[in-house]
Amino acid sequence: MAAPREAPERRPFGRRFLTDPTRLFQHNAWDNVEWSEEQEASARSKVQENSSQLLPQDKQEEYEVNAKRYWDDFYKIHENGFFKDRHWLFTEFPELAPNRKPSQNGDCVHEFSNKEESSNEGPGSCENGPCSLETRAENQLNMIKSTPKICTEDLAAWKYTELNQSAGDYPGSSASYRILEVGCGAGNTVFPILQTNNDPGLFVYCCDFSTTAVDLVQNNTEYDSSRCFAFVHDLCNDQSPFPMPDETLDVVILIFVLSAILPEKMQRIVNRLSRLLKPGGMILLRDYGRYDLAQLRFKKGQCLSDNFYVRGDGTRVYFFTQDELNYLFTKAGLEKIQNLVDRRLQVNRGKQMTMYRVWIQCKYRKPAAP
Repeated sequence: MAAPREAPERRPFGRRFLTDPTRLFQHNAWDNVEWSEEQEASARSKVQENSSQLLPQDKQEEYEVNAKRYWDDFYKIHENGFFKDRHWLFTEFPELAPNRKPSQNGDCVHEFSNKEESSNEGPGSCENGPCSLETRAENQLNMIKSTPKICTEDLAAWKYTELNQSAGDYPGSSASYRILEVGCGAGNTVFPILQTNNDPGLFVYCCDFSTTAVDLVQNNTEYDSSRCFAFVHDLCNDQSPFPMPDETLDVVILIFVLSAILPEKMQRIVNRLSRLLKPGGMILLRDYGRYDLAQLRFKKGQCLSDNFYVRGDGTRVYFFTQDELNYLFTKAGLEKIQNLVDRRLQVNRGKQMTMYRVWIQCKYRKPAAP
């Protein structure tokens, strides 16, 4: 995934230089922390160490073949209590609610700092790898029991949808603003959007690899089929259809999703998603950055390939650079609006423990028609 290097873009709100460790425990989080050369060298060394022993090829193929089962198992265990609703999205991505006032819900940059990646211990941690570290940020047990509902993964229904697309009749066909979230999980992005964006012309599509996850979304009491359509979809399968035609979406959301996919398949997926966008439509992404704490905590024997690992629960994760993501999106014909790195220090006061997190946030737009 080689690409020409460019100067890293960082958040515009103040850098933080940490010279006195005793001051760390006065704060829950520091934004845009500058790393020293020694710290970056140490992180690089840890990655070289934990990636020196790759899993055998047959094991790697097993994780790829059974990827759906591992994510189904994840949602069967945690249901919709593992992640927090992402209300920070509207500060970082105002495109999701264009008419929303900045003060609505009391969101601010520092609220995002505390809510996206909380330092509290969460469910799913394990001895042989950081199976829940990346999502501690969103975890807060809030289990909701719901009534089972049949999921919409039916071949006949898909054929019916494909036929109706040609006639301009598909879910959300009458909407004026369409959003698709890929990898919706239990709905922690979808439902905040539906709650916050009151545009009568809004329609939200959401899909996930996991049938269990889509069931959780459909069973949620806030699921409204007149404003939302949840469906099972395998991004890696080119024959798996979307319920909407090409060039009909205003926004595609990828939140900690692309990193779960085999790196060799990423470009093809970004190409497919870009075709769904209207001219002027945007892909919004937030994902794991190189040398994030989660990457440094992996042990030998959990590495699949460069910067790509398997967690203890069988799910996988890749750690990006800005250049890699820029290459993926621009090769798909999109133009860069934003590509920034967010290095953050989080502090668990109770345990007197510091955690350095690294994320990348991107906005890429489909060029407007001439």
